[in-house]
Amino acid sequence: MKLLITFILGFLFSLSLFSQVGKIIEPKDQFAAIDSILDRVLKDHHVAGFAVAVVKGDNVIYSKGFGYRDFAQKKPVTPNTLFAIGSSSKAFTASLLGLLRKDGKLTFEDRAVALLPALKFYNDEMDNQIVLKDLMAHRTGLSRYDLSWFLFNSKNRDSLITRVRFMKPSSGLRMKWFYNNFMYLAQGMIVERISGKTWEQNIQEKFFTPLQMTRSNTDILAFQRDSDVSLPYSLSKDNTIKQIDYYNINGMGPAGSINSSVSDMSNWLKVWLNQGYFNGKEILPTDYIKEAASSQMVMDAGLPDKHKDVFLSNYGLGWMIGSYRGHYQVEHGGNINGFSANVSFFPTDTLGIVVLTNQNVSRLPTVVRNSISDILLGLDPIDWNGEKKAEIDSLRQVKKEVEKLPVPSTKASHPLKQYIGSFENPAYGIIEIKLKDSHLYSELGYEKVILLHRHYDVFDPHLVDKNGVVDTEPSNLLFNFFSDVDGQIQGIGILLDGSEKPVMFDRKADKNHSEQR
Repeated sequence: MKLLITFILGFLFSLSLFSQVGKIIEPKDQFAAIDSILDRVLKDHHVAGFAVAVVKGDNVIYSKGFGYRDFAQKKPVTPNTLFAIGSSSKAFTASLLGLLRKDGKLTFEDRAVALLPALKFYNDEMDNQIVLKDLMAHRTGLSRYDLSWFLFNSKNRDSLITRVRFMKPSSGLRMKWFYNNFMYLAQGMIVERISGKTWEQNIQEKFFTPLQMTRSNTDILAFQRDSDVSLPYSLSKDNTIKQIDYYNINGMGPAGSINSSVSDMSNWLKVWLNQGYFNGKEILPTDYIKEAASSQMVMDAGLPDKHKDVFLSNYGLGWMIGSYRGHYQVEHGGNINGFSANVSFFPTDTLGIVVLTNQNVSRLPTVVRNSISDILLGLDPIDWNGEKKAEIDSLRQVKKEVEKLPVPSTKASHPLKQYIGSFENPAYGIIEIKLKDSHLYSELGYEKVILLHRHYDVFDPHLVDKNGVVDTEPSNLLFNFFSDVDGQIQGIGILLDGSEKPVMFDRKADKNHSEQR
């Protein structure tokens, strides 16, 4: 059962809207067209469920749930259903710094390490030159290093931030845009240090409470216990919707741990569409709103491609900037296990759209956002749903073609007990290899994995669920064990975060290993 809440305010739509070809489009027809497209998107993308809200000025004009928050029990998504919004949280974190600047507690030109002594970069030059705005605009030269926190997470923020000093930059400062979640962790920690309160408390006090975002939270346990919460899902190769576990982002919260509903997020959009105000009260300074929603760093060339009127790819402060078919667009996506999100607004059109879904790494939020934008901006519609569906099908076929097979008739160079031990990389963490029932095991993130021999000294980690069932899907994180000149296993090389060369985890000295030798 789908819940529809549609508010049509007469004074907003007293004038008919016109398409580019001059056809009159009545508001009720617009919403009927949106319903039709989104029903089709739900089916074509094999999604359990999603929710959408649209804001015009300071009014919600469309709010609706599609599909199910609990697919097995057929519990419907509503506009109040909670979803993890992932990196759409970043605009909240950056905005806390905007408030601190307003209060004279810092400037965006302050050196980052001066604001947060626990933060150290790879060299003195970076320490001396990187300022706060560099963190906010992802222009430090540090690449993602996402698997450092995703696979080696910790609730201890001080422990996580110390890894930054071992992260080698991929480019010079402000030379190339690289997305890095640790830089938003650092911003959250700066907020904590200056305010004397946790990042979570700041988010509640500065945004959730004054914006009446009563459904929203930053806590995984509160999220899971909610009576109208969505379960997380992924999509298998045969398009089967599969429930997966929630992911506790833990200490990395400032980079993406907000959980919210489209109803609550509508109030957040109202702030950005109304120069920082909500219900007549200032939430954010107008000068910060303008700065955050303007280009601070070029992401990539952003040239027109298939669609000549879609171009520009820049980053603001917690927002991405683009030109969508003649309209200035500000947006940010979000992905965390089992959830995808997109929050966007068109400042000059005073139009905002939020899309939240319970599908892992989904194209759906972009498809829904673009489809709604075309209708409400009076543009000739593009079949975004058909295009994205074709892209997904094509990528799956390419993946099948490039999968490499193991080298046959090979075996490991050592007895399995020689591979056990602790292996460490200071920019990531520690990998523990254990032996049980003639198999090697480890843990990646919150998941138990069994290392299945692939060829030579290369092992393929496969997930083991709570019932002991081994996932048959091959991994893209092959463990390549290395030996020293004496023939002893001394390290593991793994291709992480798109690295061209393996990231090395060196064996930590331990008594048991010495005895095995």
